[in-house]
Amino acid sequence: MAARAVVFAYHDVGARCLPVLLRHGVDVRLVVTHRDSPGENIWFASVEKVAIANGIETAFPEDPNAPDFLRQLQAIAPDFIFSFYYRQMLSPAVLATATRGAFNLHGSLLPKYRGRVPINWAIIKGETETGATLHEMVAKPDAGRIAGQKAVPIGPDDTAVEVFARVVDAAEAVLGEALPGLLSGTAALTPQDLASGSYFGGRKPEDGRIDWTRSARAIHNLVRAVAAPYPGAFMSFRRLRLTVQRTRLAPERSGHAIGGSLACDGGRLYATAGDGQALEILALEVDGEPVELRTFCDNIGPGPHPVDPSP
Repeated sequence: MAARAVVFAYHDVGARCLPVLLRHGVDVRLVVTHRDSPGENIWFASVEKVAIANGIETAFPEDPNAPDFLRQLQAIAPDFIFSFYYRQMLSPAVLATATRGAFNLHGSLLPKYRGRVPINWAIIKGETETGATLHEMVAKPDAGRIAGQKAVPIGPDDTAVEVFARVVDAAEAVLGEALPGLLSGTAALTPQDLASGSYFGGRKPEDGRIDWTRSARAIHNLVRAVAAPYPGAFMSFRRLRLTVQRTRLAPERSGHAIGGSLACDGGRLYATAGDGQALEILALEVDGEPVELRTFCDNIGPGPHPVDPSP
């Protein structure tokens, strides 16, 4: 008899990993997902559409831990629960409805970067690799035993969305490699050493404000981590909101200006950080609209021009 599963899923990871379960013969009785928020930039695939295309019932509970929904899960009596980028924590009571275990795909090399938005945090912290980890779900977030893990590189100029695409590939591969052992009951699960890892919370759009007292590399990492489709790294300049979408380290310009200033040279826009090192700004938005850098430089002149102080 095929193993029964309930799948909590959203985003590209969910849309790519749900078919992996089906290819391995898992009987997915219910897909639990989120309704897209009207205020969110929906740049990713729809789990709901994948479920409908495969004739699977879907549910959109506001609270997946509510007693009435718990009773629905108990009636299904799944062998497994899988969570693929689902955005809400599942209670121990929900996890306990899965008689053979509950497993989550997390976008880091656990135990590093437990918690929220791990790919963005890894880039902010200057990591050169991250990955995907399939792990057992327990009451503590991202703390259960590891069933599989795969690393992916982070290049020095990669943005979060570029790294995210690699992590989705890794998640699909890890799940496919681990499933046979989970389904047969032969999987070897490895406990995590949480003391050697790290935990990070969620991020808000305001967290993208550039602190020009930081080093050029730290600012470059922030820009990469929150570039579109994320809200972006931003500053105030002459009462305008400038959102920086891409930068490069520009050591050839270092020492030309004080930290926290912009300067133009030949239609190219540079910024100087708190360590005296320079960045070239390669893509810029002014009050939400993309601008040509040469046009922007023609308007402001060579400089250097101080950015507005942070509020």
